[in-house]
Amino acid sequence: MSAMRETVPRAGGRPPGAGEQARTVGYWFEAMPFRKVHLLAATALFMAFVIESWEQLALVYVSGDLGSAFGIDEGAIGWALSAVALGMIPGSLVWGPVSDRVGRRAVCLWSLAAYGVIALVSAFSPNFTVLMVTRFLSGLALAGIYTVTFPYFLELLPSRLRGRAAVYLSIGWPIGVLLAVAVTQLVGGLGWHVVAVASGLAGAWVFAIRAWVPESPYWLAERGRHAEAVAVLRRLGADVPEGTVFASAADTGTVRAGRPLDLFRGRLLRVTVLMLVVNFAFNWGYWGLQTWLPTLLQDKGLSMSASLGFVALSAVFMIPGYVSASLLTGRYGRRKVFLPYVALAAVSGVAFAYADSLTGMYVANFALSFFCLGAWGVWNTWNGEFYPTALRATGYSWATAAQLGATSLAPSVVGYLLARATGYSSTILFIMAFLGVALLCAAPLPETEGKDLE
Repeated sequence: MSAMRETVPRAGGRPPGAGEQARTVGYWFEAMPFRKVHLLAATALFMAFVIESWEQLALVYVSGDLGSAFGIDEGAIGWALSAVALGMIPGSLVWGPVSDRVGRRAVCLWSLAAYGVIALVSAFSPNFTVLMVTRFLSGLALAGIYTVTFPYFLELLPSRLRGRAAVYLSIGWPIGVLLAVAVTQLVGGLGWHVVAVASGLAGAWVFAIRAWVPESPYWLAERGRHAEAVAVLRRLGADVPEGTVFASAADTGTVRAGRPLDLFRGRLLRVTVLMLVVNFAFNWGYWGLQTWLPTLLQDKGLSMSASLGFVALSAVFMIPGYVSASLLTGRYGRRKVFLPYVALAAVSGVAFAYADSLTGMYVANFALSFFCLGAWGVWNTWNGEFYPTALRATGYSWATAAQLGATSLAPSVVGYLLARATGYSSTILFIMAFLGVALLCAAPLPETEGKDLE
């Protein structure tokens, strides 16, 4: 990839003359130390990812109470569970370009604050229609921070740690799963309303993001806010000379901030098409199983309590999957880790489908959790490195929309199959086929390990 350029001024703030070195913005991240400011930013954005995971899963584990409260069947429950993801699809397509134009930080703050308010209102829905509308709107709001979290984090990290640290950010997902299971076990008996109230209160985390996370220096430089970019780089630990002026990729006229059509032009067209297919297929392979896992397990004879315990243990096994992928991606690159992990996840899924004992189910599903979520950690990082700064959040917003399209459709389609007694093994095999599609489409994507962000 070509990189966004900056000029390092000589004394007096003059740009370098002929023959003098022009450095990339990424240059300042190559030798940057990992400091407390990085840790605080990581903590703030990590918890945002926990909230995102929580929101999409919390009501899954009280779906029975939800159905009883509104007198709805499994099909309607599936739509209620999908409503947040449905709202996030148009939300992500709006918030991504907005982030490329007004900034990463502003989008995170406004998005999470709006989500908290709307999620709290949803807890008091008097009927199913109001619940669907408020959950859709909360998804519309949450899409902002969901879309921006990874691109934002990548733009704050020292280059040598970018791959490994961003994978660790993904561990927020299983932590959110564990919280959802724990809270529903503790207070789920009080009704779905209590779980929804907890979702709304999570919006208060916006104050931590406001205090701990600076604006992206890549974005500031791209928008011509040179002094602010220098200030942030210094806060992050880079020794940047006063008066440094950054040349913007937008100056060449080849890249326009937040223009979705530019994702489908020139060298980016092939990357964008493959990226969209991978996001849709990979998320279908994960989400189609995750949403209905408690139901599938009950069909195999487990109680609801035992099924939730199974889900919690599966989430625990996601964490070493992330850690292993983090250690490997910095050494071998994105592609050489992602592809084998997806392949092994698919094999584990087939083994899970045909397991004839509880022990076999546990081993196969834990292997599926380990490899599938390890692959997700690498993909979240890789997916944020394909595009230049002026289009990074826009590209990630389309990736998010593709993921959420699968998240919205998979519960209803799998629910349809279950309602027609398609069968445990056949349903899981159908879900796992999507991982094969993701594997084939990810293979041609460009390697980004060791390369500066544009």
